[in-house]
Amino acid sequence: MIRFDDLALFVRTAALGSFSAAAREADLLPGQASAAIKRLERELGLRLFARTTRALRLTAEGEQYLDTAREVLDMLRQGRERLRGDDAPLTGTLRLSAPSDLGRNVLLPWLDVFRAAHPQLTLQLLLSDQVADVFREPVDAAIRQGRFDDARYVTLPLLPDNRHVLVAAPDYLARRGRPTRLEDLREHEAVLYMVGARAYDRWNFEVDGQRQVVHVRGSLLSNNADITRQWALAGHGIAYKSWLDVQADIAAGRLEWLLPDHGEPFPIQLACPHRRQFSPAVRQLHALLAERLQALFAPP
Repeated sequence: MIRFDDLALFVRTAALGSFSAAAREADLLPGQASAAIKRLERELGLRLFARTTRALRLTAEGEQYLDTAREVLDMLRQGRERLRGDDAPLTGTLRLSAPSDLGRNVLLPWLDVFRAAHPQLTLQLLLSDQVADVFREPVDAAIRQGRFDDARYVTLPLLPDNRHVLVAAPDYLARRGRPTRLEDLREHEAVLYMVGARAYDRWNFEVDGQRQVVHVRGSLLSNNADITRQWALAGHGIAYKSWLDVQADIAAGRLEWLLPDHGEPFPIQLACPHRRQFSPAVRQLHALLAERLQALFAPP
């Protein structure tokens, strides 16, 4: 008989590509995870993984069976949720990934409110400016910013009208002047955000319904988006930031909004790898965050 725990380990091992990683996530020894997969393979009468000393990959049969395993686990979870009902207390663990600046500067107090309303729920918050792959990372949902057209995911809107905008400190503008055209940005110092090991130095704008790319340069680069905001506040250059992140600085005069007719859509949404993963915890968190974000947001 197939054990549901073995099925769950198979799905996580396929996602993580490692018995050891799946074992750590399940608080098991690597040998226990390997034994669970072998037991599942015996029950099915086929090999799920091709194993070498350096790599672990799904076989063709494993690829085919993975969708079935996911569907079985999803059906079990849905059945449990239906038995509990919508008004039942939230329990278990909710794993949420979010961008670092949004998480630290905006979400933390709201997550405190959410936890206070659901004290039996364990919340794991993973903050990173690198895009989390919610098929591989052990997260239930991820907050994403920007256009997001990956058909593998299902998204719920949080702040659809958010935009990328150009900002700089008054001190910088007093020293270097104010750009009056997008082309002027090439002559200015930019504070740059890094995606992986690459600088995001080609800024995209929508001009008369067309995409325009401006190649900018700067000597300050960080993989933390909040650091680029701090550098802009310190007068080190022009930043291209989410309106939500800088609207308070603009209102207080700490930053000035440049070329307000130019920018690009930068919506914020909650992403899950499948609609079935919109658990009661995810749905209730989405409702809270959408309400709070839209109340905070002052449209540009």
